[in-house]
Amino acid sequence: MIETERLILRRFQLADAASLAAYRNNPDIARYQAWPSPLTPEAATEQVRKYSEQDPEQPGWFQYAIELKADHSLAGDLGVLLHDNRMQAELGGTLRPALHGSGYALEVLQAILEHLFAKGLHRVSAECDARNTPSARLMERAGFLLEGQRPEFTRNINTGEWTDTLLFGLLASRWKTLTAR
Repeated sequence: MIETERLILRRFQLADAASLAAYRNNPDIARYQAWPSPLTPEAATEQVRKYSEQDPEQPGWFQYAIELKADHSLAGDLGVLLHDNRMQAELGGTLRPALHGSGYALEVLQAILEHLFAKGLHRVSAECDARNTPSARLMERAGFLLEGQRPEFTRNINTGEWTDTLLFGLLASRWKTLTAR
């Protein structure tokens, strides 16, 4: 659906279920996310089935599968929550740990931002666990501005701990300025 030099953002397929479960069950990944862990093979299959039925053109969540062009493996996923007004969206994503530090996350983020702003969106936002400094740095490298921090805003359903959440935003006008260089 969306291609970069090294990646394809596409609809999920049932064959993605085992890979999805593998990286989502990684404790270093799950600690910053809101999903229940561990994700059983059956639950992963059901999740992928639900993802495959979503419509990226309609308000609500659409979860892209991130595929590596080199070997056609599942690299991660990227969720886009299109607001009812179709002028704003929120992002959230995960990349399997072996690919961290490879530049793939920035490549995916830039591709989805270009796609969303080309469709006429006014604003894209994202948030992350305040302890997840690589994610926060990624947002800033992509052009997002840190807009705030919510103390003990998110409760991890697996551990019960409350964590601070960082809020990021990017306006279409800023994106246009950043990409015009």
